[in-house]
Amino acid sequence: MKSSHLFALSLLGAVSALSANAQETLVVSENESVVFTPQSCKTQYYSTAGDNWFIQLGAGIQSPFVENKTADGKANHHLTTVYNVGFGKWFSPYIGWRASFLGGALHWENNVYSKSKYVTGNVDIMWDMFNSLGGVSNSRVFSVVPFVGIGGTYVWDYKPLNAGNSINDHGVVKHNQWLLPVSAGIQLRFRLCRYVDFFAEGRAQFYGDAFNNYNYGKPVDINISAIGGFSFNLGGSEFKSYNPCDYMNYIANLNSQVNDLRGALAATTAALAAAEAQLPCPETTVTETVQENAPLMATVRFKINSAEITPEEQVNVYNVAQWMKSNEANVLVIGYADKDTGSAEYNMSLSKRRAQAVYDMLTGEYNIPAERLSIRAEGSNSQPYSTNNWNRIVIFEVK
Repeated sequence: MKSSHLFALSLLGAVSALSANAQETLVVSENESVVFTPQSCKTQYYSTAGDNWFIQLGAGIQSPFVENKTADGKANHHLTTVYNVGFGKWFSPYIGWRASFLGGALHWENNVYSKSKYVTGNVDIMWDMFNSLGGVSNSRVFSVVPFVGIGGTYVWDYKPLNAGNSINDHGVVKHNQWLLPVSAGIQLRFRLCRYVDFFAEGRAQFYGDAFNNYNYGKPVDINISAIGGFSFNLGGSEFKSYNPCDYMNYIANLNSQVNDLRGALAATTAALAAAEAQLPCPETTVTETVQENAPLMATVRFKINSAEITPEEQVNVYNVAQWMKSNEANVLVIGYADKDTGSAEYNMSLSKRRAQAVYDMLTGEYNIPAERLSIRAEGSNSQPYSTNNWNRIVIFEVK
């Protein structure tokens, strides 16, 4: 009883350690109940390493905000197509990351019509505003997701070839260059199903004053894009949850068990003391008696179309073995089959296999001499019982 008491206390301590994030005070003393004080019962969210990955594909329009004026001094912004592909992962319902790649042609005017091509890669940190401010919901249809990122941009094929005043190390106007932008934007996400989202997002990428190969005017060039597309959530998009305080009822139940064990321990201690006061006890003699020539009552029943002895029926074979060890008589093992199932020829074979299975267990497992046993198969020619499905049986007859 005392070991059970200590085991319950140990288990109680282990459970409290597992829920330490939400449980602060757990006091167990020899004569006091458990005291449990929860400090935080917030639901926690988690996912496995393979969950909440996504791939996105999209396209849209863009316009560079650079030294962008026509020959007569008017601003003239050109829209071009931008293409987008990316992948990423949500670490939690609140924060995720992605690698996003954009590219296309750029058009602008700086006294003359100019153009170039570019491709950029960005690593973005994404924040799910609605999950953070409105509570986590795996079934939310609409979310607003601001993001910021850094990346690298390669621009090439500036035309006209002599456009710009950015000079390379050889004193020649650059025809291509690498740039390091920072970006920020906001995404509107619409959940179509667990595996597919539609998104629409706007992004602004900020460069030093050389994105269009000109260095004058405003110190920062900006490329603004608006993109729509689809995100494909690998394995679905959802987070599992748990609450550390779900253990409270379990701990309260353990506390009740501990107190019950204390009461039982006290009662057992008192009973032991009363018994010890009556020592020494008189010695008793136990005599083992064996009933000779007792009737053999056991039978072994089988499932339909089976000659396998089930664990429930093995005890009856054991009883027969014990009877034969206590009595000198020989035994006939008689097998039967149910006449409602199977042909007479098949039932004869089945009843023989049933009798043989019992014979093999008696001689093999219980060491009954083979010469004390014999087998007879009755099949379904005769039925010991009026209820047919009772006749899937082996019966023992004393010779």
